Amino acid sequence: MQRLMMLVATSGACLGLLAAAAAAAAAGANPAQRDTPSLLPTHRRQKRDWIWNQMHIDEEKNTSLPHHVGKIKSSVSRKNAKYLLKGEFVDKVFRVDAETGDVFAIERLDRENISEYHLTAVIVDKDTGENLETPSSFTIKVHDVNDNWPVFTHRLFNASVPESSAVGTSVISVTAVDADDPTVGDHASVMYQILKGKEYFAIDNSGRIVTITKSLDREKQARYEIVVEARDAQGLRGDSGTATVLVTLQDINDNFPFFTQTKYTFVVPEDTRVGTSVGSLFVEDPDEPQNRMTKYSILRGDYQDAFTIETNPTHNEGIIKPMKPLDYEYIQQYSFIVEATDPTIDLRYLSPPAGNRAQVIINITDVDEPPIFQQPFYHFQLKENQKKPLIGTVLAMDPDAARHSIGYSIRRTSDKGQFFRVTKKGDIYNEKELDREVYPWYNLTVEAKELDSTGTPTGKESIVQVHIEVLDENDNAPEFAQPYQPKVCENAAHGQLVLQISAIDKDITPRNVKFKFTLNTENNFTLTDNHDNTANITVKYGQFDREHTKVHFLPVVISDNGMPSRTGTSTLTVAVCKCNEQGEFTFCEDMAAQVGVSIQAVVAILLSILTITVIALLIFLRRRLRKQARAHGKSVPEIHEQLVTYDEEGGGEMDTTSYDVSVLNSVRRGGAKPPRPALDARPSLYAQVQKPPRHAPGAHGGPGEMAAMIEVKKDEADHDGDGPPYDTLHIYGYEGSESIAESLSSLGTDSSDSDVDYDFLNDWGPRFKMLA
Repeated sequence: MQRLMMLVATSGACLGLLAAAAAAAAAGANPAQRDTPSLLPTHRRQKRDWIWNQMHIDEEKNTSLPHHVGKIKSSVSRKNAKYLLKGEFVDKVFRVDAETGDVFAIERLDRENISEYHLTAVIVDKDTGENLETPSSFTIKVHDVNDNWPVFTHRLFNASVPESSAVGTSVISVTAVDADDPTVGDHASVMYQILKGKEYFAIDNSGRIVTITKSLDREKQARYEIVVEARDAQGLRGDSGTATVLVTLQDINDNFPFFTQTKYTFVVPEDTRVGTSVGSLFVEDPDEPQNRMTKYSILRGDYQDAFTIETNPTHNEGIIKPMKPLDYEYIQQYSFIVEATDPTIDLRYLSPPAGNRAQVIINITDVDEPPIFQQPFYHFQLKENQKKPLIGTVLAMDPDAARHSIGYSIRRTSDKGQFFRVTKKGDIYNEKELDREVYPWYNLTVEAKELDSTGTPTGKESIVQVHIEVLDENDNAPEFAQPYQPKVCENAAHGQLVLQISAIDKDITPRNVKFKFTLNTENNFTLTDNHDNTANITVKYGQFDREHTKVHFLPVVISDNGMPSRTGTSTLTVAVCKCNEQGEFTFCEDMAAQVGVSIQAVVAILLSILTITVIALLIFLRRRLRKQARAHGKSVPEIHEQLVTYDEEGGGEMDTTSYDVSVLNSVRRGGAKPPRPALDARPSLYAQVQKPPRHAPGAHGGPGEMAAMIEVKKDEADHDGDGPPYDTLHIYGYEGSESIAESLSSLGTDSSDSDVDYDFLNDWGPRFKMLA
């Protein structure tokens, strides 16, 4: 190829020389015309053209620089002509010989960098620098040489393919690029081959990598590294480029789960609620979490229907939950076989492993449980107006082996629970007669408490709802369906309809109920039973005398057909009104003034008056008692205040020198007081007061005896001029007649003639030995 290009360049140069010679011969044939000035204006100017070839040069030439590219030459043939090049690459890549027009490359060219160079050829006068010809642009093309090897677009490729894929499954397509000219031969052709990983993968000429085996197993090897080579066999150097492809196997659900152990044992208390977890089963699944779809099932075993196993999708564990209440007294241990499978795996290609089954043993432990009622709720029926019959019986038992006794009670929060009572055996009675028309249903909450051997509640209790339905009896007489206020004109004609009445019954009204209406008085009205549970009230004779009677009272007797039949009387109050000619009422008496007060209202008024009277009487009596108590005990706080203001310890039993004991004894024995100066006019009451005689133990004296005695002694001490200037009475404690010890003071006795034995004071302790 290089020789061909050189031959083309040489031919172009020869053609250029021939053209230049022909132009010179034409110029030499008429020298006079070119040199004679007078003839110049008479001749037309000839067109001068550039004489040159299209230039080509091979890239990466191995010869020494500069490399000859071509020759430019103009038809202007002057000795003072000079060739110039203009352009970006002048004097950098190319230069021209100013005399000959030969163009040279002064650097080695690389087509992959620049494939064409655009230059401008100029011929100028050496002396003036003016253009002798119009500048002309030309192009120098660089011929490609296969001097580049393929290069991959990436040094590293990432790809993925499902595990166990079929042979020929496409993995990824890689691309290597050759910078040479693809239009020239096979300069840009690329050949691929796998250097590493060829036992699992292959690559075709387009760079597509495919699998060549179906035994790719992610659980054995999850990633594969492939080294791919891209080679240019026609290149000068024969070099090649390489790239690495990392292939990740995508997981599919192709592995069965298997248990990590062959036996699981759990201990569960019997009070575990239904639906709560009692334990977990764990399996191993080599697949990734998103492909773990384990299903647990119970294959065989005793009472296997008592439990269920749910799958936790997050951890792929089996959660065991009871489906029925557990009872230690009934079953102490459950045993069954469980199996772990994956229903999404195609069993045609895989078979379950041997480790997908395990034994589960659940041991139940005893728990002290509360009593259990035999029924979830109780529904009893009771006829109304029954006097304390047995309504029904509730029964609860201790489910534990101890079989404690059970006590029953009705919660205070029960609906009307005060109307009922429950016995120790669970029998329910009503405390009063029940009226269905007042309360048709009663809802009770009965508690069952576990009792120990002493009858004390152990703290375990249960409740049950008891619904008591009161059955109806025909115990209510019929009455008017509504309050009627009939009116009649005083000039009403015979047979005129006054009112149509109907009746109701507070009892449950059967479909075939029949009410019978009668009027048991003779008056100007007629009652006609319509036999459809209604009756008509009509005028019997004719006109009414309003001046004589303005209101008529009609007692209507209503009876039903119940068993037994009930009869009631309801009174119609018919007002006689004035009417105009059209029969319209113009004036009627006020019915409210005519209607009397009902018995119920009278009873309510009387009860209110009685209640107010009792409350007023109680308030009066209380105030009176307070006033009497205040008047009776008026001097007590005063005496106490006067006596305890002195704070001194007395001499006790030995201190007898400050008083004449005989004076005090005289008061106790009832003797007269000694004479004293009459300083004031005191009542003779104090001269007559004596200390009451001692009573036997258990007897009680009057409430004011202590106060009276102290008052007398105080008065004597205040007016005794011979005594000491201080009062020492307070050092002796007077116990009063209510104390079994009586008085501890020696002021009321002497040591010579006392008949009281004080030896019992020795038993009171050291502090009373002196008094004894």
